[in-house]
Amino acid sequence: MQEAAGLLLGEHDFSAFRSSECQAKSPVKNLELLNVALASTQPSNGVLVEVQATANAFLHHMVRNLVGALIHVGTQKVQPGWVKEVLDGKDRHKAAPMFAAEGLYLAGVLYPDEYALPTWNTTGRLAW
Repeated sequence: MQEAAGLLLGEHDFSAFRSSECQAKSPVKNLELLNVALASTQPSNGVLVEVQATANAFLHHMVRNLVGALIHVGTQKVQPGWVKEVLDGKDRHKAAPMFAAEGLYLAGVLYPDEYALPTWNTTGRLAW
């Protein structure tokens, strides 16, 4: 899965990983980080996979679609290089099913310092 994730890094047209309802002006985004780690395996609960993604912006459902593709690779339905074919093909219909929203969450948003926006500190309080 990490091998497949590495093929998605960089600036690309992520049309194959966007929702049909996406209203972004451009599908070109810079995926700066996409890490996959096996967090735990429990026979009764299945496998817990941690995925971290950082980009200059995300398209509607982009992360859910990326995770769906990585899970497709992780369950050995396709080889890691398949994600690059999907990315280059720019066709959502050739991609993996979108991953369910359950279990996915937004950990935070980082903005460039030039915007002087508030950030969350380690206590969970807004800081200026």
